[in-house]
Amino acid sequence: MQIQEITDQLQATTDFQSQALYQLTQQQRLVALQFESVSVAEQSKLQQRLRQLDAIISQNDAGYNGLLTIPALRLLAQHWSSWFPAQKAGEQALKQILAAHDLDWQVAGKRFKLRDTSIIYGIMNITPDSFYDGGRYTTMDAILAHVSEMLEAGADVIEVNGQTTRPGYTEVTPDVEMERTIPYVKAIASHFPEAVLAIDTYKVPVMAAAIDAGVAIINDVDGFTDEPAKLKLMAQSDVGLLTMLNGRHFDFKMMTEEEHQFFEDNLAALTSAGIARDRIAIDQGLGYANDQVSNDDQDYVIMNNIDRFNDLNRPMMVAVSRKGYLANLLGLKKDERLPMTLVSEVAMIQKGGKIIRVHDVKETRQMVTLLDRISQGYWLA
Repeated sequence: MQIQEITDQLQATTDFQSQALYQLTQQQRLVALQFESVSVAEQSKLQQRLRQLDAIISQNDAGYNGLLTIPALRLLAQHWSSWFPAQKAGEQALKQILAAHDLDWQVAGKRFKLRDTSIIYGIMNITPDSFYDGGRYTTMDAILAHVSEMLEAGADVIEVNGQTTRPGYTEVTPDVEMERTIPYVKAIASHFPEAVLAIDTYKVPVMAAAIDAGVAIINDVDGFTDEPAKLKLMAQSDVGLLTMLNGRHFDFKMMTEEEHQFFEDNLAALTSAGIARDRIAIDQGLGYANDQVSNDDQDYVIMNNIDRFNDLNRPMMVAVSRKGYLANLLGLKKDERLPMTLVSEVAMIQKGGKIIRVHDVKETRQMVTLLDRISQGYWLA
């Protein structure tokens, strides 16, 4: 039996059905397989296994085509040798196809494997004016205790933030931001040497100081391309980049198309500067609408269209934790927003979100664990 992926072949076919199917495979992360030279004895068993994996199946003169989710493909590869012991080459072919759909994020000292799960990105604000917990953590003991709680609850990344960028924020100087963050980055790295640390900053001096202090990820709300010094600094380092589209700089007419083009151009600029593509993750910038947009309209588009960016094959951030749209739509106070935050995150994870930026690590870890288990829900009796 011969097995090959035919997903990309759909892109080259100009009829409407093939083009529509290709778009669906990209948005829903589906895989189209072709099974050829299937013996008469294997036909029934192959159909049975593909049906158990809830695949869409069609038969043609060459054999069978199957459309599967990535979790279903993983299970097919995992069980192939026991289901078809005489077809050893099939297992290797399936593993190679599965590996081609890996979604990795390389940050300093760590490679996150995100094809099959999402990571928890814990927020450690050290600011007096952040929208949710500004001023809550003001001493070294309080900050270290909170970091410890987040790591024990399952945080994969701890992000330090010394400059809020909430709507109407007041900018601070790089020196003030470094005073707020760098001593704590060093202390967290010393107390928790295995922790993956990030910093949320758009200032070059702060980025450089944070890299020297040991952060593994830089999160820039301005996408790294607004200053040549950022590109040079990132190219000379090995940190991961979280590049954001700042909607405050845009007046969208065709929002999804314009956002997609921004990330195409942004990724091209970053990689042209010598930054490996697998170091880059993307963030559509929920909460960063310009002053002309009202009623959180832009934020709901971002929540709804995240699957339209899966074709870029870069991990995408989900950053909705306790944000103001929940007050505007549902009248919820800040301390009442966790349940609806989780609902929003589930909606975006199911469309492709992989980096979940949160204040509430324990509950988010439970949610991700449950979603991962649900994605494995196939009956293989």
